[in-house]
Amino acid sequence: MGSTIGGFDLDELIASLLQARSEHDPIPAVRDVLARAVSRPSSVQDALPADRAELVPLYTSDTLTVMKAVWSPKMALPPHNHQMWGVIGVYGGRETNEFFRSRDGNLENVIVNEFAAGDVGLFGHDAIHSVTNPLSGEYTGAIHVYGGDFMNEPRSVWLGDPPTEEPATGTTMQRFFVESGSDENS
Repeated sequence: MGSTIGGFDLDELIASLLQARSEHDPIPAVRDVLARAVSRPSSVQDALPADRAELVPLYTSDTLTVMKAVWSPKMALPPHNHQMWGVIGVYGGRETNEFFRSRDGNLENVIVNEFAAGDVGLFGHDAIHSVTNPLSGEYTGAIHVYGGDFMNEPRSVWLGDPPTEEPATGTTMQRFFVESGSDENS
């Protein structure tokens, strides 16, 4: 299809994800497509290098967003939600996801999951989570797939101590990556 690098074809992945999105139950179908893609992490790494902090849309529509997400070493995103389901496939490094529940305006920790290269994780519509790259000398690369328009969907981020809920969008979340990248160059 034209964008094959190291055996990984981004156009083919997006076409497969669009087909999976049209299934009656899209989340397991998207999970299966993403699991196949990250089962060969080095091929994805060749095509989508994880060498600087960034959150890059690869495909966006009202019903599906595919993104390249790269965390710099030790980078942490504060608790946030997406207001849509998500599936992530890690192809380099590791990411730690801490899940929360909001109770009376306060966040309570529910569970912590760690994902490494080749792992796939699912997130429900109402998930609240923070993400950290626990590695001190390695970037974490992942493909994130969302069941909607990630960049424009209103959502929340929890900032401060104690965390306070504030409005956000995908662009707000993208700024955390940009800011982390500027720290790398300091």
